Amino acid sequence: MKLLVFAHTPPPHHGQSYMVQLMLAGFGGDARKPPLTGASSYGIECYHVNARFSRGLEDIGEFQGAKIFLIFWFCLKAVWIRYLHGVDNFYYVPAPGKRVALYRDWLVMLLCRPFFKRIILHWHAAGLAKWLETETTIGSRTTTYRLFRPVDLSIVLSRYNFADAEKLLSRQIAVVNNGIPDPCPDFEESVLPYRRERFAIRKSTLAGESSDGTLVIKILFIAHCTREKGLFAAAEAIVHANHYLVTCRLPVKLQLTAAGNFVTDNEQAEFNRLRANTDFAAAVQYAGFVSGERKNQLLREADLFLFPTRYLGENQPVNLIEAMAFGLPIVTTRWRSLPEMLPPDYPGLVSGQDPDELAATILKVLATRSGEQVREHFTGRFTMEHHLADLAAAIRSVETGKIPRMERQTAYGKPAGNPQAS
Repeated sequence: MKLLVFAHTPPPHHGQSYMVQLMLAGFGGDARKPPLTGASSYGIECYHVNARFSRGLEDIGEFQGAKIFLIFWFCLKAVWIRYLHGVDNFYYVPAPGKRVALYRDWLVMLLCRPFFKRIILHWHAAGLAKWLETETTIGSRTTTYRLFRPVDLSIVLSRYNFADAEKLLSRQIAVVNNGIPDPCPDFEESVLPYRRERFAIRKSTLAGESSDGTLVIKILFIAHCTREKGLFAAAEAIVHANHYLVTCRLPVKLQLTAAGNFVTDNEQAEFNRLRANTDFAAAVQYAGFVSGERKNQLLREADLFLFPTRYLGENQPVNLIEAMAFGLPIVTTRWRSLPEMLPPDYPGLVSGQDPDELAATILKVLATRSGEQVREHFTGRFTMEHHLADLAAAIRSVETGKIPRMERQTAYGKPAGNPQAS
């Protein structure tokens, strides 16, 4: 099966671009580039148009005149590949709820859709359906429905995400979880004993049963450093938790390491001003953008992963999957698709970014969870092998018409039950 992949890979680096990169690599890369791998073991031969409209995170969703030229250029390349290589299937990642990004989608559908037999949308962002109904005009909604008219397949990441695909009347909807290569293949040998040891120490210390000096507990935040993603709420929660621990006379101190790029100068300046506060400076460290071994080291050494996001397009963020892979207890928000990512009845979910609620939940999870449960959840649901197998089966179904039986909590058609409310 030949597939035109109209989507960008890093840079800029974020969850969507990274997942496209993994998909292309898993399916054998661009068939036009050496080594000519041809169809992969998954039966999909990719032809990639690297539709990169933004140079950095600050450009995403912003209007720039050059982007209009790029849209026409990338669409021309797509149509050229369609006829040169006989590619009938068009794969596209729709925008989140941002006006400039939506207008870009309109142009891409207008220019490319007539030339391809089958259209496949992969919904990496969530919330477009609600945004269209509450934040746009009737004219914008009508134009969106007309240009996107029923597509052959929508691939969504969660039950919450179903509403986006249904809004555009997709003929077929597949739920396929994200997945990543296991970043911690030696978990059982080298990380699990450390997790168990740290859990035993902090459980007894937080219960006031024993102490050997002050216990420093390492909390980790890895994401774009924005208010929406939860950086400031995370920092404030750690300060509140430390005040509580002092009041209780417990020999415990929480230390937050924040890693990631700042998207705006204003938020970076605000963060730097907060660091002038003694309590804040003592509790929060900034590591900058991290990747590779440095990121893996932070994930191995941390005691808890903190991600109180309220980002509009949040869906199935890779940072939470990575935290699960390293067996890290997690505290995150009951927002968008996030509750579906974690094990049933997981105690680390909060309603929003209230620092007191966050602080209480952090201390509760630290005292009751070792992280083994989320590691098991990762291996059963979010590995690269699971992701590629389910994704390939979904994509191939638009040509074969055969709907395979999906495992690992994935399904074709509407799942039973109601999606989580945001």
